[in-house]
Amino acid sequence: MTDTAGAKGTTDGRPSYVKMSIYGFALDSIAQMPVVILKDADEESTLPLWLNSTDALYMVAELIRNDASAKSDRKDLLAALLDYLGTEVAEIAIDDMKDGLVTASVNLELGGEMVKLGVRTSEALVLALKHSLPVMVASCLLENSPVVSDEPEGRFTKLDERRFVDFLENLDPADLGKYPM
Repeated sequence: MTDTAGAKGTTDGRPSYVKMSIYGFALDSIAQMPVVILKDADEESTLPLWLNSTDALYMVAELIRNDASAKSDRKDLLAALLDYLGTEVAEIAIDDMKDGLVTASVNLELGGEMVKLGVRTSEALVLALKHSLPVMVASCLLENSPVVSDEPEGRFTKLDERRFVDFLENLDPADLGKYPM
């Protein structure tokens, strides 16, 4: 994948990508939905990704579990599987948006060959955090993304952080379906 911000695609027809990192988490006070904020290295481009409550809860649970397992010798299933296969996560990508849903992928290097796996956006973001990897974002998504202000009055406040915590604390497991916790 290329690391170019301005182009609509490469000469071979593939989209170009911009290297971004996870800048933070917030709660959209209008939509009342969790948002992950991605920014490029120069902090010129910003991409907000809205998550549903299930994905937000998944991310929180995975990060807490990852923190807890870091204190022990045990690896999670994916880390153990990657070690066993002799592969590692090469790249995390946010590829496209179809019908309002963001598509993501994880690229693994396996036996000198790149293997691209389609995953949920929340899974891709958790892997980026766990493996300290940048997130490659298709430049076409940045062209159509809402603008997030860098002015002090446009930034997320402590109240927004509190709303997100309240949202998670008041989340009813019955709303998530029949998945055991």
